[in-house]
Amino acid sequence: MAKRTKKIMLVAGVLVVAAGFVLLPSLAADSNGGTVGTGRGPGGMVIGGPGGGSPGAVMGSGSGGASGSGQRGAGAASFTDAVFAVRTSRAKIGDLQAYIEVNGNVVSSSQIAVTPDVTGRIATVNTELGQTVRKGTLLAQVDPSRPGSVYELSPVYAPVSGIIVNVVAAAGANIAAGQTLLTIAVDNRVEIEALIPERNVGLLAAGLHAEVNLEAYPGLTFAASVSNVSPVLDPVSRTKKITLAFDRNDPRINAGMFACVKLNTTRYRNVVSIPSEALVEKNGKSGVYLLDGGEAAVFQEIVPGVSIDGATEIRSGLSGGEQVVIQGQQYLSDGAKVRDIS
Repeated sequence: MAKRTKKIMLVAGVLVVAAGFVLLPSLAADSNGGTVGTGRGPGGMVIGGPGGGSPGAVMGSGSGGASGSGQRGAGAASFTDAVFAVRTSRAKIGDLQAYIEVNGNVVSSSQIAVTPDVTGRIATVNTELGQTVRKGTLLAQVDPSRPGSVYELSPVYAPVSGIIVNVVAAAGANIAAGQTLLTIAVDNRVEIEALIPERNVGLLAAGLHAEVNLEAYPGLTFAASVSNVSPVLDPVSRTKKITLAFDRNDPRINAGMFACVKLNTTRYRNVVSIPSEALVEKNGKSGVYLLDGGEAAVFQEIVPGVSIDGATEIRSGLSGGEQVVIQGQQYLSDGAKVRDIS
């Protein structure tokens, strides 16, 4: 009986060992994400889409087909067969408009500064901002008296008829003879004064067109043009003053308003341009990737020019109409396979 039991245990042990040899390879294959096949099927290319982010590289062919041997997923792929998802845009021929953006102030186009004849303390101010006055109207009085001496008040009269657009000093303040006390606008016409940085003064000229936006009227654009360029540059601020006249009078525009000025300068006519994001640097040279027949990317060296509002002028290398890669080019090399998902 004991011998028979020993034989049964020996057979059971052999069966357990045999089962282990059978199960272990299967478990190892499952842990690696692969399956064991019985033959070799044709290799296939897998092309990936852009997913939820920017275009990227997608791995290519594996060694197994539907019934072939190999691993599922991205195992054993060949990078030379990689396909890259990209977006493209056409090189365009057209005009590029350069411009300068500055701030300015709306002022009266014809105004006169009112000054006292004597130095002293302002005794009274008989007018206020926005008031219409006639020539000869008493505007203020200045007391020239000093300790130990008393003088009569010196009157300040309006030299012309108009509207008070600026009151510089108030009663009680000291003022010198010839110093501006008030400013009178002779008529209702207004203009804009703006200061241009020294680096841009070479672009200035009378007649340049501008688009003006006023804080008081958001969303509205008023046309203007340069009527005068100062012949001197301020050595302190390093700026040059320009004056812009509105193309037409508008009663909504008042002196004292704040203005945002977009001054059009140089216009580049009939140039080839591409989105600036398409530019890449390769071996110290500027260039772009073009689609060759829609299936491969080819590096094209170019000479870029000015860049304006996200568009770059191409001075040589492109003639217009080429299909340029604008997204995904950072993954490309010359001759790389691509798929356009624009």
